[in-house]
Amino acid sequence: MMNEKKIDELKSILASPKKIVLVPHRNPDGDAMGAALGLYSVLVQLQHEVHVISPNEIPHFLNWMPEIGKVSIFENNEKEALQILNQADYIFALDFNILARTGEKMEKALENTAAFKIMIDHHQMPGDFAKLIFSDTAFGSTCELLYTILMQAGFLKYINKDAATCLYTGIVTDSGSFRFPKTNSSTHNAVADLIEKGIDNPQIHNALFDNNSYNRLQLLGKALQNMVLLSESKTSYIYLSEKDLQQFDYQKGDTEGFVNYGLTITGIDFTAFFIERKEDAGIKISFRSQGNFDVNLFARRFFNGGGHINAAGGNSDLSLEETINRFKEIVKNYKSEFYV
Repeated sequence: MMNEKKIDELKSILASPKKIVLVPHRNPDGDAMGAALGLYSVLVQLQHEVHVISPNEIPHFLNWMPEIGKVSIFENNEKEALQILNQADYIFALDFNILARTGEKMEKALENTAAFKIMIDHHQMPGDFAKLIFSDTAFGSTCELLYTILMQAGFLKYINKDAATCLYTGIVTDSGSFRFPKTNSSTHNAVADLIEKGIDNPQIHNALFDNNSYNRLQLLGKALQNMVLLSESKTSYIYLSEKDLQQFDYQKGDTEGFVNYGLTITGIDFTAFFIERKEDAGIKISFRSQGNFDVNLFARRFFNGGGHINAAGGNSDLSLEETINRFKEIVKNYKSEFYV
């Protein structure tokens, strides 16, 4: 059960029309956009003036989502976005718990706004920028947490087909299609209710996972060719250089899920995926693990990142080659410290 005092405060806030802005994290995934667009559909029915502002472009594999056309992109129209943020009564931070996850410019904009901030998130170690915080790492996705909040606040009747489609998208993506450890009976009960709302769950799966371009599959092949095993450390890693991305006409979102292939190898409990992109001004890294190896602590200690015990991200200012060499040295010398 959620904290009743917090639920009552949220109900009081939403009892009369307000100017509300919903913000997902930078490089939004299915859970972040699912929470933002799902809550959008609910709040519009409650007669609020609602805007969704994404820090940067949305990956193309999410472009089918209901109301996706209503999303403003901060980087593309900063002046208008700033005006909306500065006029907001309330700002919801969805699927992130530190403002840095929105990027440097938007972080400053959010810090400077006088709006009351509400956090709904399931990651570890939340910051204190929000006045009302719903943070629970027991949930496998922010969308499942949001569904639970809406249920306990008495708002289930406002979860229409569009909202249900968005919430389901977040749950299915962050649960690894219901196979990750935090998937439980409550997850399936929530999904059952969302299906009752009329969603087309087979079509959602098709849009998310079976709608590949030829170039994306070629890029996956290249990533798998670049896979390296560190067998003695039960570790694998894959990488893609800027040249690799250009060769296969990389589009935002094309590498979604690539990191998970490193964990499908027998005997491997830790994997990493390194991506070199000039526009990111460094190396973006994804970490995944199985069992009790804590990639959240690993990413926080060595790669300025964080996330969950079995899924985290980080970055490096070194070159791709230097980053990989550093990773291998760290794994060799420190990996045993991160089993919890």
